[in-house]
Amino acid sequence: MTDTTTTSKSVATSETSSALVSEQGRTTIADTVVSKIAGIAAREVAGVYDLGGSTARAVGALRERIPGSSTNHGQGVTVEVGERQAAVDIQLIAEYGVSIADLATGIRRNVVDSIERMTGLEVTEVNVEVQDVHLESESADPAADEEPRVR
Repeated sequence: MTDTTTTSKSVATSETSSALVSEQGRTTIADTVVSKIAGIAAREVAGVYDLGGSTARAVGALRERIPGSSTNHGQGVTVEVGERQAAVDIQLIAEYGVSIADLATGIRRNVVDSIERMTGLEVTEVNVEVQDVHLESESADPAADEEPRVR
């Protein structure tokens, strides 16, 4: 037969051992906070052109044109945040020519370091989904090179 008092005592001890849970209270971190941290950390990695899929980027571009609005740093980032752990999913556009494996490794390292340092949460996983590759020729406005149709 198992002694239940010992079991519940060890569970209570493990809950209070977290930096976010103490005898004085509990700190809760919103998903949007972790999402912003992850988005900023991912953008810092060389080789990331932009975050988010085509729809998210289109909505973000429209949002940025509204006077007084701010950049959505969590664009392309989905998180699950628990009391002591977080999991992150990132969708991105990579620059052409970068090693995607090295890019994903750099993103994981930077995102994990940033989230754990700033929040005290343990990051259990960072999933990276590369949705497209950005080519420099795609940046230019094609309409700018065309001759005017009328004079």
